[in-house]
Amino acid sequence: MLSIYFIQKCKRIQREERNMNLKKFKLINFRKFKNNNNEISFVLAPNYGDKVNIAPVTTLIIGQNNGGKTTVIEALKRVINGIALKAEDFNFNYLSEYLKEYKENIDKKGINKKMNSPLIEFEFTIEISNDNNDLLTNIIPILTIGNLDDDELKILVKWEAKDEGLFFQKVNELFERNYDEEQLFLKFLEIINRKTEFKYSYYNSNGDELGNNVVKNLINIEAISANNVTSEDCLSKSFSKIVDYRYNNLTKEDKEMYNIDEKIEEINKALTKYLKDNYTESINESLKSMLSSKKCQVLLRVDMSFQNLIRDIVKYEYVEKDKFIPENQFGLGYTNLMMIVADIITYIDKYPSNKFNSQINLIAIEEPETYMHPQMQELFIRHINSMVSSLLSSGDKNVNSQIIITTHSAHILNSKIHEGDSFSNINYVTTENDNAKCIVFDDQKIKRYIDKNSFEFLKKHIKFGISEMFFSDAAIFVEGITEYVLLKNELMENNIFNKYYISIFLVNGAHAQVYDSLIRVLNIPTLIITDIDFKREKFEKNEKQKGKRRKYLQMKQKELGLRKSTNKCVNYYYKNKTAKDIINGEYYTKNNLMVVCQKNKINGYYATSFEEALILTNKDNDALKKIIKDVNKSLKEIVDGDMKKKSYELQMRLSSDKSKFANDILYEVIVNEEHGIEFPEYIKDGLEFIKEKLGDK
Repeated sequence: MLSIYFIQKCKRIQREERNMNLKKFKLINFRKFKNNNNEISFVLAPNYGDKVNIAPVTTLIIGQNNGGKTTVIEALKRVINGIALKAEDFNFNYLSEYLKEYKENIDKKGINKKMNSPLIEFEFTIEISNDNNDLLTNIIPILTIGNLDDDELKILVKWEAKDEGLFFQKVNELFERNYDEEQLFLKFLEIINRKTEFKYSYYNSNGDELGNNVVKNLINIEAISANNVTSEDCLSKSFSKIVDYRYNNLTKEDKEMYNIDEKIEEINKALTKYLKDNYTESINESLKSMLSSKKCQVLLRVDMSFQNLIRDIVKYEYVEKDKFIPENQFGLGYTNLMMIVADIITYIDKYPSNKFNSQINLIAIEEPETYMHPQMQELFIRHINSMVSSLLSSGDKNVNSQIIITTHSAHILNSKIHEGDSFSNINYVTTENDNAKCIVFDDQKIKRYIDKNSFEFLKKHIKFGISEMFFSDAAIFVEGITEYVLLKNELMENNIFNKYYISIFLVNGAHAQVYDSLIRVLNIPTLIITDIDFKREKFEKNEKQKGKRRKYLQMKQKELGLRKSTNKCVNYYYKNKTAKDIINGEYYTKNNLMVVCQKNKINGYYATSFEEALILTNKDNDALKKIIKDVNKSLKEIVDGDMKKKSYELQMRLSSDKSKFANDILYEVIVNEEHGIEFPEYIKDGLEFIKEKLGDK
């Protein structure tokens, strides 16, 4: 009865109108990916009518250079099309561990009987819904009794040794030799590449083996590379191919309507006759004087076809204000964009034109930002879906497409978040312990750590540079212009830091805690530099307060008492401790994050801000004294005296000129190698934390 039910159910599925999407793709032991944090998530394509069905929001794969973004697309291309892998496609950390375990398991006879051959695995998760008109013929081979009614199906693909016995024989022979560790590894790679045969095997969720072409029949991928601008006339060549392809696929009636073939044949005959009358006969007459006409004659004939005609005469030009501009005189950004469009048109043209299809169709565009200025990058990601939808509609195609874009453009990421009003559908690929790590973003993951208002602020504020954090080796948050300017210069001049991409973000106040969720999820080394901002009464800030004498209170040990910080960031991370508890404790440090403030005494006083800490640290520095007097001449008397005793007053009176103060210090630091201006101790402590974390990274 079960088998009859299964057959009947499969027949019904063949007739059902349901929609398929690639939901997840897992890479196991492929290149930089190992067996954890290795799953990519995709945007699903809902129903958009009878002809156009495209994911309304693009799947984004982002991350640093050499992080593993391109690896994902390469893996999809290879496993979908059944392209053979090599030893170099294995994760080398995995292979090293495999060899070590193999050696430990070898028995006295030199034979290992406990291991399997090394594997590269890929897992596809397919979602099936009832909201479209796809025929699911190609999905039947992966169905089982248990998953007939499931909304989600899995296909496991393994790259494994075809003959494990032969593989183990070769490896056992390897261990009989006295190779050092490096030689052993190279010989092991050679066994995988040359001495044993590997193959793809396909399995359903029950572990039952499937047919060899099951993935290729189910999924189609069109990969558009990062840089298609290969020559000055690449667009003309591409669109010539499009014209030629479309012409060759015209119906006989349409070709007869244009009558192009007949006209080309007439031109061939006319030109051949012209050549015969004016060249061929005279050449053959000349040859008679030297050779017998029976042995050697020439024939000049014209053999023009639609294909070579179009290739040579179709020229791509831009139209700008009614003027025609050759493609080689236009910007590379526009050319690259139009090459992407040409590739998509070619893909759609060649796709089977039958109304129903039973494939998942992936369009993967790799790093489209090449040559594009920031505004064009944002426009591209904003409108790519509607453009593909328009192309599908105009071509009368029913291609259910999911668009995947790999990028390291902060501008594309910005536009993605703003257009979707969400952090979802972003795959962040980074490196941890020499292996690729994928973090799939979604709004719930971010909201877990912050309130609703902070979440809305984060989505809006990311446009102002914070998206750089996704592509950085480390990040530093500062709240004031002075530390921002000086740290920028320090990172550029420092021979350790300038080898990394470290982003500095000016948050203009004590707001760094708003980014806490992003810091946690991205897990890159992060330093927050903030001010302890001792709470002072009005009169202690030289402001009018009834019954109190105004003054600038220098903060000494005895003044601390039970004072707290007024800084929201400090209170968030240090849990509303008193200033004395913060000073007597350790810096806030957790995983990848350190939060520093002015908790150390400097020349007998506690600073409340970066500017005051800088003044106390450099109390005898002539260059700094000159800068302060240039910024505010009324401070000359204090500067010429003992600055440390009035550091708080100096800071307060400089507060309205912070930008000039910062730029003057920067100028001095750049032009005067003997400036001698030092960072306060807490800044040095924070930078040391970043240095250590980058060393680990």
